Amino acid sequence: MATDCEAWLNANPVAAEDLSDSFLSGEEDNGGLVVSNKNINNEINGNWLSASSNSIHEARLKAKAKRRLRKNSSRDSGRGDSLSDNGDMVRGTLVAPTSPKSKLLDRKSRLGKGRGLPKKGGAGGKGVWGRSGEVYGPEEVDAKDPNYDEDQENCVYETVVPPLDERDFEKTVTPIVQEYFEHGDTNEVAELLAELNLGPMRTEVPSLAVSLALEAKASHRELTSRLMADLCGSVLSHSDMEKSFDKLLRDLPDLVLDTPGAPQLVGQFIARAVSDRILSKSYIEGYKGKVDCEYTRAALDRAAVLLRMSMGGLRIDNQWGSGGGQQPVIQLVKEMNLLLKEYVLSGDSKEAERCLKDLEVPHFHHEFVYEAIVMVLESKGEKTFKMVLQLLKSLSVSSIITMDQMRRGYKRVYMDIAEINIDVPRAYFILEQFVDNSFSVGIIDVKIRDLCPCRGRKRFVSEGDGGVVKLESY
Repeated sequence: MATDCEAWLNANPVAAEDLSDSFLSGEEDNGGLVVSNKNINNEINGNWLSASSNSIHEARLKAKAKRRLRKNSSRDSGRGDSLSDNGDMVRGTLVAPTSPKSKLLDRKSRLGKGRGLPKKGGAGGKGVWGRSGEVYGPEEVDAKDPNYDEDQENCVYETVVPPLDERDFEKTVTPIVQEYFEHGDTNEVAELLAELNLGPMRTEVPSLAVSLALEAKASHRELTSRLMADLCGSVLSHSDMEKSFDKLLRDLPDLVLDTPGAPQLVGQFIARAVSDRILSKSYIEGYKGKVDCEYTRAALDRAAVLLRMSMGGLRIDNQWGSGGGQQPVIQLVKEMNLLLKEYVLSGDSKEAERCLKDLEVPHFHHEFVYEAIVMVLESKGEKTFKMVLQLLKSLSVSSIITMDQMRRGYKRVYMDIAEINIDVPRAYFILEQFVDNSFSVGIIDVKIRDLCPCRGRKRFVSEGDGGVVKLESY
């Protein structure tokens, strides 16, 4: 191999300075070196080229400039060196070197041009919707736009709610009325109905509320009467109310199938509406001689009787009562005492059960148990003892009074027996007998029986009594 190289050099003599493949010196950059025009073969960047000395010189300059740019871009990105069209180096202004990590999310230009500000004033980039704090004004309509319509400039857009049909009316209004039975706020119902476009179905609101109240409790019927009184004038007119009650009277044959007492209840609603001045006093008289249905006649007769009784002092505005948690505690206690007194006089346990359920206070039944036991302690005969024991057993068996309410009632008597004994000296003795009988008939369990307090008994014979046995044990 060495012999071949030596033979080639002898055949093609080359100057010593042309054998070096190193970079050009500063003098070479300034054009001080003169290269001959001989055709030689040389290597540039690993490629063997056969060209003149001028072309080799230009190729070396370009390769040197490229290597310098690669080195600067990895170490100092602030340098703005570039190449001109003829291969000469063009140096830009020097920029202070920065760390490559700081350039990772930087939006500034990397070419060293400009003032170093973000592109597009910070409004450019992926996921950017404009400059921070920029507010877009109303878009101006271009009259030269092919889609431009002159009639749309003066248009006023409003939200239109379509009127409810019969099917949508029941689906929309029924939940509103049922929710009203829970919270009792008529203002909320008025606001919800005002947002709906009832249209011709406006007259159906009172009839729907009454039909739902017929299957509900007495307290819900009272709430329905209040709702109609509050809606009349603000949401519904008097003519709407009359048309609604006319529909109720026509639908009575169908309402009786679900609620047998519908005629009497609708008559009470009519009497209450006349009392609240929702209906005119001549409303009932307008049906005289025009009624063929027996249910409608029964409802109108019931309303007429109640209105005549109101002239004698009956309060129609409280005919449904105010059961549930709306009554004050003092009023509930009075009604329970009246219920117990009526039961002792009549002995009708079914009526007592019905009246207790009409109060609609299952959470307050422990007060009924307490008042019943106190009545037994304050009574003098055995009649009240047996009747109250029978009533409590009946209420316990029918689950009208739960076991929890029964326990709470007995425990309250246990706690107050010391004060009751001040007015009733034999209260401890009577309470023990009543608790034992209650346990024997299954009203209470053994735990409640064992909690019954008993006062310590005195000795039958005292040292100062002369041996005489006392007749009373207390």
